[in-house]
Amino acid sequence: MRKIALDISPLRKYRELRLLFSSGMITRLGSAMTMVALPFQMKELTNSYVAVGLMGIVQLLPLIIFGLYGGVLADSVDRKKMILIAEASSLLMTLILFTNALLPHPHVLLLYFVGASFAALNGLSGPSLGAILPRIVSHEDMAASNALMGLRWQFGAILGPSIGGVVVSTAGVATGYALDVGSYVLSLIFMLMLRPVPPGEKSVAPSLKSLVDGLKYAVSRKDLLGTYLVDLSAMFFAMPVALFPFWADSLHARWALGLFYSAGTIGAMLTTLTSGWMKNYPHHGRAIMWAAIGWGACISLAGTFNSLYAVLFFLMLAGASDEVSALFRSLMWNQSIPDEYRGRLGGIELLSYSVGPLGGQMRAGTMAAWTNLRTSVVSGGLICIGFIVLAASTLPKFRNYDVRTNDHVLSKEKSANTPN
Repeated sequence: MRKIALDISPLRKYRELRLLFSSGMITRLGSAMTMVALPFQMKELTNSYVAVGLMGIVQLLPLIIFGLYGGVLADSVDRKKMILIAEASSLLMTLILFTNALLPHPHVLLLYFVGASFAALNGLSGPSLGAILPRIVSHEDMAASNALMGLRWQFGAILGPSIGGVVVSTAGVATGYALDVGSYVLSLIFMLMLRPVPPGEKSVAPSLKSLVDGLKYAVSRKDLLGTYLVDLSAMFFAMPVALFPFWADSLHARWALGLFYSAGTIGAMLTTLTSGWMKNYPHHGRAIMWAAIGWGACISLAGTFNSLYAVLFFLMLAGASDEVSALFRSLMWNQSIPDEYRGRLGGIELLSYSVGPLGGQMRAGTMAAWTNLRTSVVSGGLICIGFIVLAASTLPKFRNYDVRTNDHVLSKEKSANTPN
């Protein structure tokens, strides 16, 4: 059990990690409620697959633009300040949702506007949030710290939708938004106590050239390119989140809406709690490939059943598989990318795991409208598997990635044995 159990010692060793862990756990709890309330409100106002799926499309462009720009800024400004500004702005957006929900006739267009704003703010802060970790913990504690950061997200992602589903379906979406407002306030208190994380000595001024340099570096690293393509394929083709409100209705289990959102995260948490073995498993590329294939297979299987509990079971297994992929991707990124590129590569990483789900919402909603819900879910999982096999077969450096022999990892180890 000691070999596979989650290592929590970094929380005792690093004050900044404790603050970041606490802040993220709280804000994720509230944001997960909004994640349930927003599509639920859109469904109630429009009763349209396409209208709910369109929520992903309106967030796509802002996320791409601000994600890339946020990556450039993360290498040039204080990363703590970037996160604080984004958190405060997200608090304002949630207040707008709350006010709109209190109106006799809430504005649908305002829901799209706030959704796009959330995507832009996530794009600005995401790279800074991802780039902070290598600056506050040592290289040897990276694997355990990665798992802990995943756990804080999972805690909120499990409780948030579960609570949010009950709150939204009983007390209304306004109550869900109000609880999210409170979570942002508490999160900001913890973030204010975090010490500054200024740019490193090799930082460059934010410019188009620095962005292009970051993109060139990412493309030159075929091992990293494989992680982006695999994740994009998995999330775009096999992420049926937009269908959850309709899926719950089709199973006559509207009360279980929150469980649809949290089932995958429960599986992910089980993976995280037993992730101790990962620090001794060197074949990261292979692990990502097979885990992503497992994700696609489980999503397809979930779509074949008419039983609520069978659907939730396979969604849970899908989440467990996805978390294996996510943890190994984070290890590859944090252990092999130089700090001077970390923010810009963080922006690309943000796009790889965020653009896919957003585009996937529209794909799932549109295909369900053209065919039916089951066809959308099952075919998406199968197509996902095909694309992952294609990406892995054409990128041997990704498929054969070994942390013990990778030149980038060995080089970074020499300069990052202690936290800055």
